[in-house]
Amino acid sequence: MECVAEANAQFYSAIENGDIDLMRSVWAEEHEAPDLVCVNPGWPLLRGRAEIMRAWSLIMANVTYIQYVLTETHIGVSGGIAMVTCEENVLTAEDDSPGFVAGGQVVTTNLFVDTEHGWRLWSHHASPVLMEDEEAEGTPDA
Repeated sequence: MECVAEANAQFYSAIENGDIDLMRSVWAEEHEAPDLVCVNPGWPLLRGRAEIMRAWSLIMANVTYIQYVLTETHIGVSGGIAMVTCEENVLTAEDDSPGFVAGGQVVTTNLFVDTEHGWRLWSHHASPVLMEDEEAEGTPDA
């Protein structure tokens, strides 16, 4: 399970550091895991290595700062398949706005396949957690 945890950490490191080469090494090749899939919040489903890498290149070119604090991480391994579920607590900032800009929580499932090069990402599915407006909770319906 340590190797799976390390592969998962490398995925987030690639995003945080804008390292497309690392991102390419994190994802499986098509012959290792057919039908690679990636779902990022607010994006359409991405299918296939070329489409996924194009999207990550675009994201990395346009995100000035992003940091992930992962919580509730669970790893399950069965044979040559591993599943990592976690909560991504995301902090982002922009060039023209100093300091903290936005944060949010995303729940994620990352599937990995064991290849001759180690554990590689097969599927990433991230879904935003919609936070309830605390003020609205205390307001009775009119």
